[in-house]
Amino acid sequence: MKPGRPLCLAALIFAPLAIAGCGSQGVSVAEGDRNREGAVLFSQNCAGCHTLDVAGAQGSATKIADRERVDGPNFNTRKEEVDQVLYAIRNGGFSGAIMPENIVVGEDAKKVAEFLAEFSGRSAGEARSGEAENDAGEQQSGG
Repeated sequence: MKPGRPLCLAALIFAPLAIAGCGSQGVSVAEGDRNREGAVLFSQNCAGCHTLDVAGAQGSATKIADRERVDGPNFNTRKEEVDQVLYAIRNGGFSGAIMPENIVVGEDAKKVAEFLAEFSGRSAGEARSGEAENDAGEQQSGG
């Protein structure tokens, strides 16, 4: 075998693995968080069309020029409430044109809705519980 061939062979084997990891994120909701299972379900079922950093989901278009018919809302910027999410899950979104109806059902749908209500509309690094603690501390100290 020629001297450079083992190196080329190794590059061919490992390059796709390295590329597959580029730009991908995992679920960053803590293991003990009550919304962890909802985050995992969202990542598994919704990440192809929706974006939400905390779930490692990058399915929405990031530029108008890249927008496609199947791109769902970016939940980093769009805030949702539990009843809105459950409606969208049951009815295939709000237009009923693209999103599959009942993509998750029962307790799984409730877990996704609760997760999305908690984490949508804010950046992934922001901790809502930390905000509540800060607000409580400011109120007690007269701030």
